[in-house]
Amino acid sequence: MAVCVIIRGPAGVGKTTIAKELSNHLNADYISFDEILEKNELDTIIGDGIPSKNFIQANKIILPNIKKTLKQGKNVVLDGCFYRKSQYEHLKNEIENLIIFTLSSSLEICQERNNIRGGRMSPEAIKDVFNLVSKVSLGILVNTENKTKKEIVKEIISRL
Repeated sequence: MAVCVIIRGPAGVGKTTIAKELSNHLNADYISFDEILEKNELDTIIGDGIPSKNFIQANKIILPNIKKTLKQGKNVVLDGCFYRKSQYEHLKNEIENLIIFTLSSSLEICQERNNIRGGRMSPEAIKDVFNLVSKVSLGILVNTENKTKKEIVKEIISRL
């Protein structure tokens, strides 16, 4: 039976790298939630982050494709911060076979990884997202510190 796997965690933890590698390993469709938000101009930060309603709207945009892909027997891997529990709950109510993995590491490592990839986010933004993600406990926790991407993907696959 096909599954939808969510790879979530703070900025800089390695979500996209792991999600793409997992997608390749599972021959799954890959969806970047950040790209959906940006493409549909739903990535505006208000107050303590992107509002729940924007995440729900993005969910509604991707759900038809996810459901169609799953119905065809193909897996889907989705990555994003998922710091609003309502976003996950909405998907959980719409998708029968949904599994979530939360990637974790220290704030310092997330900031180092952000710097390695060109410092796309400010240190303050990395900290803000780290704190928002850390407030919501979802799914199976996978610590990424001192592990290769192959080790992390192998751990995720072993839990599927």
